[in-house]
Amino acid sequence: MLDEQDLKKKLTPDQYKVLREKGTEPPFSGKYVRPGATGDFACVVCGNVLFPSNAQFETKISGLQGWPSFQDALPGALKFEHDESYGMNRTEVLCAKCGSHLGHVFDDISETKTGKHYCINSVCLDLQNKQTEK
Repeated sequence: MLDEQDLKKKLTPDQYKVLREKGTEPPFSGKYVRPGATGDFACVVCGNVLFPSNAQFETKISGLQGWPSFQDALPGALKFEHDESYGMNRTEVLCAKCGSHLGHVFDDISETKTGKHYCINSVCLDLQNKQTEK
């Protein structure tokens, strides 16, 4: 695993702010906001595969629009921590392999089959195993 100085060199300033300093990218700024990509979404820091593309959906929940939404993650890919920052009571989503901040997860039975709504920052994701349409 890279140390923090190496990560500052590897990542863009926006990626470092989100992944290592628990920031948030501006809504609707990321390349994976809307579903449509095929493959597997992995952590940009360590390559840990996190979400299959078929778990992504476009949310209609106003406070969660503007970031990639997923209804399921791959088993063991994520870890969770309680987050009370900014006066909120949320569950932070971290990469289980490198501990990088990815976003938050919320209970959601209105839009998901799993009851979970993963709101993830695009800058944290790398699309792997891309498949082209035939």
